[in-house]
Amino acid sequence: MSHSPDAPAPAALRAAAETACRQVAPQLLAAFRADMTVATKRDAHDVVTVHDRAAEETITRSLTSAFPGSVVLGEEGGSTGDAGLRWIVDPIDGTANFARGLAYWCVSIAAEVDGVVVAGVVYDPVADHLFAADDTGATLDGAPIRAAALPEADATVLTSFPVQQDLELLGEDAAFALLREMTLRYRHHHSTGSGALNLAHVAAGWSDVTMGFATHAWDVAAGAFVLQQAGGWFHGSVGGAPTDRPQDAEDYVAGGGGDEHGFLVDRVRALSATIVHRASATGSPTVASVRSRAEPSS
Repeated sequence: MSHSPDAPAPAALRAAAETACRQVAPQLLAAFRADMTVATKRDAHDVVTVHDRAAEETITRSLTSAFPGSVVLGEEGGSTGDAGLRWIVDPIDGTANFARGLAYWCVSIAAEVDGVVVAGVVYDPVADHLFAADDTGATLDGAPIRAAALPEADATVLTSFPVQQDLELLGEDAAFALLREMTLRYRHHHSTGSGALNLAHVAAGWSDVTMGFATHAWDVAAGAFVLQQAGGWFHGSVGGAPTDRPQDAEDYVAGGGGDEHGFLVDRVRALSATIVHRASATGSPTVASVRSRAEPSS
């Protein structure tokens, strides 16, 4: 992996992301399983709390203090500007779990230099597990990790699919058909609620494959980088077209080394091609329309 000689070292960026995660953890743990007010964003299933916003502010201060002039793309605050060094931040990935008291949520931070992710950290404060990566490889709590995927019949899929948005994007028949296929082809599939933590668990070898639709940069940038540096793979697509940059992907399948899970990759990419997105003002994908697979292309 090459980067500009004037750019900060990936190890230094990883360390800054780790520090930010550690700094924000106490306030999140203090709020976890306490009474809190929950608001909604896209629909009744897409929730946000005051803790998401407060945590992003804490993380932003930490990162921009460590690297003045850097900017942040965050789930809650959007983009703070343009710069060669951009942090991609999800202060709480898995907010619905966090708000309900389920211990499956994380802090996700990726460092992007000139459009290329060079470091990533996914931190699970409840379990105190730190998944991290830079140009030297990937670690879990400081120990090297390697991702390995079993074949379909023995494999476990971690996903949040299907949620209400998936039914709207794909149509109920197509969405539930994919769910049926995963149920029959894989040993287990689990709906978990945190895309970043799913990627990190696959990177650690605790699961085999993960997938999702209508994702955002802050959901996958750090986790995908950790997974890739652990020897895994990430196949992202936009409207069915492959993209090499996970932070640009709208739909994806990712897994550990060893098995390519070609059926699931092909099915998700085919379904991705039926979704038409348009960019919103913040650069996040929003649904413009859904093209039926039976509808002839023009």
